[in-house]
Amino acid sequence: MKPSSFCFSSPTLVSLRSISAVDFVFNGFNTSSNLLLFGNATVSSQILTLTNDTNFSIGRALYASKIPTKRPNSSYVFPFSTSFIFSMAPYKNTLPGHGMVFIFAPSKGINGTSSNEHLGLFNFTNKDKQSNHVLGVEFDVFKNQEFNDINDNHVGIDVNSLDSVAEHEAGYWRENGTGFKRLKLNNGENYQAWIDYNDSVINVTMAKAGMKRPNTPLLSYVRNLSDVFEDEMFVGFTSATGQLVEAHMILAWSFSNTNFSLGESLITSGLPNFVLPKSSIFRSKGFIAGITVGGLLVTGVIALFLFKRRRRIKRERDEMEDWELEYWPHRITYAEIEAATKGFREENVIGIGGNGKVYKGVLAGGAEIAVKRISHENDGMRECLAEISSIGRLKHRNLVGLRGWCKRDKGNFMLVYDYMENGSLDKMVFDCDESKMLGFQDRIRVLRDVASGVLYLHEGWESKVLHRDIKASNVLLDKEMNGRLGDFGLARMHGHGDVLSTTRVVGTVGYLV
Repeated sequence: MKPSSFCFSSPTLVSLRSISAVDFVFNGFNTSSNLLLFGNATVSSQILTLTNDTNFSIGRALYASKIPTKRPNSSYVFPFSTSFIFSMAPYKNTLPGHGMVFIFAPSKGINGTSSNEHLGLFNFTNKDKQSNHVLGVEFDVFKNQEFNDINDNHVGIDVNSLDSVAEHEAGYWRENGTGFKRLKLNNGENYQAWIDYNDSVINVTMAKAGMKRPNTPLLSYVRNLSDVFEDEMFVGFTSATGQLVEAHMILAWSFSNTNFSLGESLITSGLPNFVLPKSSIFRSKGFIAGITVGGLLVTGVIALFLFKRRRRIKRERDEMEDWELEYWPHRITYAEIEAATKGFREENVIGIGGNGKVYKGVLAGGAEIAVKRISHENDGMRECLAEISSIGRLKHRNLVGLRGWCKRDKGNFMLVYDYMENGSLDKMVFDCDESKMLGFQDRIRVLRDVASGVLYLHEGWESKVLHRDIKASNVLLDKEMNGRLGDFGLARMHGHGDVLSTTRVVGTVGYLV
């Protein structure tokens, strides 16, 4: 994506260094700007670009050094004010997502973070820990029920978690109580945001770039940050893409803990335009042929368009299985999976199940995955559909996440999961040296994790999900040794309060069904 030509003033950086005073202004960026860049973050044409059209990617940019946020050996948190101009720009013919976050973080880098709905801020295992010491203000364009998002176009305040403590639809309050003006975050418009903290009150305000700052904040939340902030913190931005992609860009940025009016120093004129041009397929035909002929021509074009559209929809639906239209997640292309597993090489095999082999892979954005390859020669088709229709719509920290699936000709299927670094529980209990065997306390903790996942399956979702094959080999351990229940090939769903009519014995002999 290339912006239209524009001219920024030379980037300025003002630093008033004392034990607590930090003030800086970036009106545009260059390679010598005092920034740390991670992941896909780059600086080009005086724009800080966090992410581009790469799937499942992370971009993070931080001020190069930590700033004082608390008085040493005290609970007093220094007030601060920051303002920045940003644009979340879509790509033509591409669904946009996910979002960006202004952050205070205790450390630099992107280790311990993941893309997609986690916005490059947390991952599945650390997204709600008090030990994170992270404050964020998210600008999110994806509604995630796991985090109780209000909609797919919101601003939220995050304290150690992506489940926002305060959130509101993006926009601003008009003057004199004349109502609320909604702003669409990812339409390519340039917006200015203001974030202030003083006397335990966090205020967040936004408007179109060039507008006067609205008097009423979009969000106002009371929270003493003394237990969140360390004495010194990194400050900056993080963002992520998933299957949905868009460009997240910062055009200007100011920060101060001494001067709350420093945000007015940002230059809001002469900014690039990232809004995609609108076009109409009928824009000049009436003038060329006259009113009468033009009307007939437009009518004919509309009729032809509708006819071709119906045929295209019918053709696409004929190529889709009926259940594909109902269940999520959707397909991942075979080319992506083949590239991730390096052509399904034998050295990438991490397990062999009753329905086929399981391969480790790495997607183009760096996300590690496990691919279960199911042959059409066995009963794997039914079990594959069971997994997609059950776990495909479930989200819980103690369930293995299903990213997507792929169908090849002759009925061959592939299921794509999040990769679990420490394998299955049975290997840590039965098939390892005594020195590596899980101790009693670790086993109790994993059992609690599994119990939490089962409780969610039975009571926490709109339908009751019966796993029917709980055993050690179907419990996987992630990077932090948290237990996650997987393999839903024998799972059944039914309504709460309904009685199952089947008496068929399933599962593995000797285990809970």
